[in-house]
Amino acid sequence: MDSIELQKDSAFINDLESVINKDGPFSGWELFSMAYQAELTTSSPSFNGLRALDYLPHVDFLDHQVEVAEQAIEMMHGRAILADEVGLGKTIEAGLILKEYMIRGLVKNALILVPASLVNQWVKELNEKFYIPAVAHRKNYSWKDNPIIISSLDTAKRSPNQEEIIDTEYDFILVDEAHKLKNHKTKNYQFVRSIKKRYCLLLTATPVQNRLIEIFNLITILRPGHLGNYDSFIEKYGKDRRKLEQDPYLKQLIQKVMIRNTRKATKLTESKRKIETLWIDFPETAREVYDDLVNTPIAFSTFSKITYLREICSSREACYMSLSKISERDNHAAVLKPLLTKIEELPHHVKAEKVVELIKSIGDEKVIVFTEYRATQYYLQWYLQQHGISSVPFRGGFKRGKKDWMKQLFKDHAQVLIATEAGGEGINLQFCSHLINYDLPWNPMRLEQRIGRIHRFGQEKDVHIYNLVIRNTIEEHILKLLYEKINLFEKVIGNLDDILAELNISSIESEMESIYNESTSAGEVRIKLNNLSSIIQGAKNDPMVETEERLYGNH
Repeated sequence: MDSIELQKDSAFINDLESVINKDGPFSGWELFSMAYQAELTTSSPSFNGLRALDYLPHVDFLDHQVEVAEQAIEMMHGRAILADEVGLGKTIEAGLILKEYMIRGLVKNALILVPASLVNQWVKELNEKFYIPAVAHRKNYSWKDNPIIISSLDTAKRSPNQEEIIDTEYDFILVDEAHKLKNHKTKNYQFVRSIKKRYCLLLTATPVQNRLIEIFNLITILRPGHLGNYDSFIEKYGKDRRKLEQDPYLKQLIQKVMIRNTRKATKLTESKRKIETLWIDFPETAREVYDDLVNTPIAFSTFSKITYLREICSSREACYMSLSKISERDNHAAVLKPLLTKIEELPHHVKAEKVVELIKSIGDEKVIVFTEYRATQYYLQWYLQQHGISSVPFRGGFKRGKKDWMKQLFKDHAQVLIATEAGGEGINLQFCSHLINYDLPWNPMRLEQRIGRIHRFGQEKDVHIYNLVIRNTIEEHILKLLYEKINLFEKVIGNLDDILAELNISSIESEMESIYNESTSAGEVRIKLNNLSSIIQGAKNDPMVETEERLYGNH
């Protein structure tokens, strides 16, 4: 480049000289003073501290939430992974950061991508808590005409939405449940990475689930090149999560873009968990059906048989529907017909009776009941109605508006919310403090998600967790071997993910499925589950296993 051409703007000087020569007209001092004061009000002498707090006196922020917002803005320049544990208020932190940027005039348009079931919840939170005019995307809405728009990732990546979004330059992007972007080969990942953005927040309670490369992928969305390129990263660090602890430089790099608070390290400890396991005995007729399933001559896989046993422990309806489908599909009608007849003749389920008894003993308090099966959900809703207890269902098949409606009905009218696993993610139900685990999930992390619906920021009461377990069944194995032995009920699960990674176990759920599929008897299953629990317990007590505080460092 030989020279740089400079162009002078002489219009302002010429206009000024003309006004001076004509002795006016000039603006009055009062108008000038008002304009000057307005400019002072909207400007900030420095970027230290949060001005948004002055505009939100009605919100009682916790110290760690304010600290996260300050750190994300002042030290991470608005590109950060917010990785607090479940229930510590990541939504609050993100809303505070967005509000701060809007007040400073740095964000005028924003795209917020969240799970479909949480879109309306995000809209409500930003509107009511932060006075941010966010809207949920609707069909035929323009992505460019709505400055703060909230959408599900699935809707946003669908054509022609995707093309319009990629063609837009956003001041601010937020992705909730960002761990779903951990695989760089997915369309979701590639879409989010291709969006043009100045500031970007990724929210997830589990930033590193199984492999070290997952955190590389998330950070690459925020700051491409911060950890080098993919090949050099794999060559240097491999995929072992222990490298986070072993390599202080890598750990330091990650801390420059990720903030994580644990419940233990915050002041959010006023609300306690009170766990109670209620043991139940099968009546003779139900026990006979259970034993018939155990001893059936049909060559079910061990995994399938365990599934049917879990279903009969939940409701006759759940088991009957599954066996009926197998009977019709696999020509087992002759063998299964006597068993199906026995199931048809069973009285009301002993667990359902215990639920009614428990709810009536609780009184007028709100109660959430979690079940693994939709058939059980239908049955429970009918059975509670027969006993004068109002309830509403909540499941994954509901559209976004219906989920919001069910939640509102539960809050304002019904005493009980009967939820399948879809209720374990995202929804906030701090107005409720009683939770019944009608069926226990195999994966303890899913149990933590359930409890996190009520034991979270804003919960003022102690939360009561009731686990219904039928003696001498697969449920007892799950409870005793996978929960009690490793003390998962005693605290937030915390560093279980780290322990599993240390043991090279991708997830408890997949490990259990493998155990059931590869075992030839219930006794073998029991022994293998006992060994799995012992290994986890041993690793949990091993001081060499890194804790989250050491792994993530800064909080």
